[in-house]
Amino acid sequence: MWNILLVEDQDIVRQGLKLMLEQDERMNVLGEATNGKEALLFMESHLIDLVVMDIRMPELNGIEATREIKQRWPSTKVLILTTFNDDEYALEALKLGASGFLLKTSDREKLISAVVSCMNGGLSIHEEVAAKVMPRLLEKSKHSSSKKIKLLTSRELAVIKLVGEGLTNKEISQKLHLSVGTVKNHLTQILQKLQLRDRTQLAIYAIKNDVV
Repeated sequence: MWNILLVEDQDIVRQGLKLMLEQDERMNVLGEATNGKEALLFMESHLIDLVVMDIRMPELNGIEATREIKQRWPSTKVLILTTFNDDEYALEALKLGASGFLLKTSDREKLISAVVSCMNGGLSIHEEVAAKVMPRLLEKSKHSSSKKIKLLTSRELAVIKLVGEGLTNKEISQKLHLSVGTVKNHLTQILQKLQLRDRTQLAIYAIKNDVV
């Protein structure tokens, strides 16, 4: 079961999200916070798998809180959920390591799907936002990418390709006939070589650099 923290300053929205999420037996809303500052305090004493994060909140907004969370708890996933269809917000959140950006106009099915995608290492972006954000997110960065790619072994490149295609560690292990532990070790080495934070950034890297 995944432990989820809801960070939303409107009580009625927060309660609605909790009801929707907890209808799925894989999800447990362990905590609630009304701003980023409260969220960080809660996470200091609780193990959280996923933070569902609003953007515009008092004291500490969702972008600032996402930055802090990914620095302090890099394995914790962050799903941005907001009323604002603003590609600048989305771009900033994803660059900071958020695993998804969803609009509050989304229905329960989209919300659950986004959570599952995030927890499985995927990248979930609302279609209205993706059309504007993805071209900018995937712009080629020529200066150092080619040098870094040369540091990778053929096996590591194969792992990156499958990460970019959205496969989980278990699926990658089956495809490459490796143990899940070996796949995890490869991912750790790859992230270190490419100086990336997590597999979300790795998936973006794979697409940007034509590995997929």
